[in-house]
Amino acid sequence: MIRFEGVQRHYGSVAALAGLDLEIADGELVALLGPSGCGKTTALRILGGFDHPTAGRLLVDGRDITGVPANKRDMGMVFQAYSLFPNMDVRNNVAFGLRMRRQDKASRLQRADELLELVGLVEHADRYPHQLSGGQQQRVAIARALAIEPKVLLLDEPLSALDARVRAQLRVEIRNLQQRLGITTLFVTHDQSEALSMADRVGVMQSGRLEQLDTPENVYRHPATAFAAEFVGAMNRLPGRMGDAGDVQVLGQRLSVLNPDGREPGAPVQALLRPEAVSVVRDTAGAGEVTQRTFLGASVRLEVVLDGGQKVLVEASSHDVGVEVGTRVGLRILADAVVVASPGVAPDPEATPVVA
Repeated sequence: MIRFEGVQRHYGSVAALAGLDLEIADGELVALLGPSGCGKTTALRILGGFDHPTAGRLLVDGRDITGVPANKRDMGMVFQAYSLFPNMDVRNNVAFGLRMRRQDKASRLQRADELLELVGLVEHADRYPHQLSGGQQQRVAIARALAIEPKVLLLDEPLSALDARVRAQLRVEIRNLQQRLGITTLFVTHDQSEALSMADRVGVMQSGRLEQLDTPENVYRHPATAFAAEFVGAMNRLPGRMGDAGDVQVLGQRLSVLNPDGREPGAPVQALLRPEAVSVVRDTAGAGEVTQRTFLGASVRLEVVLDGGQKVLVEASSHDVGVEVGTRVGLRILADAVVVASPGVAPDPEATPVVA
C-alpha cells in the first residue's frame, strides 16, 4: 500500500503540491487526472524518487521511503517517450534492469522472453527499436519495467505519443496486464477516457490539490466540486436560483444540490448538467431551437439555443432523437441532483468536496 501524507512540493513561491493526502491499496490502479501544471506528474515523480517533497512523507507498506533514492525503491517506470536503447535488440532492452542488478545472462534473457510473451512480442525479440511500431515500442518499455518484478508500476502518460486506435488497444492491454499481475499502479494522464476506462479510482487534481478521489463512475456521475464536474466530460451550465430547502430551480424544475455551501435562498447560480442528463421534446412553444445535430453512431448530440441565447448540449440514443435542425423543443432535466457554481465564476479548486 502506498500513502502520501501531507506531501508538499514548492518551486520557489509556486506550490506544485499543496499537501497531498492519497492512499493506493495493494494491487490497485489509481489514475491522477488533471490539466497541465496541476501537480499530477510531480506526485508521480516524488513517488518514483525522481523528485523530493518540500514537506510531508511517503510510505510504502508502512515504511517511510521519503529519503530513499530512486534506485532503492523497487519501482518500475514507463515514460511518455519509450526511451529504449537503440543499440540493443528488444530482448536485451527488456533484460537491461536485470543486468544492472547483476543477474546472470541466462536467467535475465529467460525472464525477458517470459515478459515479451506476456506482452505479445516474443517473435520480435531479436529486432531493434527502429524496426518496431510506436505501440510495439511501448509494449517493450512496459515489459522492461516489469522485468525487475517491481512492487509498484508508475505510468507517466505512456500512451499520449500514440495514435487514437493504438491508444485504445493498449489501454485495454495494460489494464488486463496490471490486473493479471496484481501490481500496484499509479497512472498519470490528462486524457479523461484513459483514466475512466483503466483505473479502479480516479483522482482529479487542480492547483496541487486533490479535488476528488473516487471510482470512475462516481467521478463522472457524482462530481465532488464544480471543477471536477467540468473537467471530466462535457458539461452544460444552466442558469438557476437557489430555493428555500437547499435545492435549485432550473428550467422550471426543482433539483437537489450536491454542494449548497451555505448559499442563500434566491441566490443566482449555474447548475452543471451532463448532455445526457437533458432531454428534448418537440414543442412549438418550447424554450429553444435545435441549431446543430451531430450523429455519433450510438448517440446523437444536439445543440439547442434557448430564447435568451444560452446554448445547451443534449445527447441521447440515436433511436430516441427524432428532431432536426430548426425544430422548436422543450427541455426536461433527467437528473435528481446537480452541482452548482456561482454565475460567471470559474470552478473553485478549494471548494469543499461533497462526500459521495
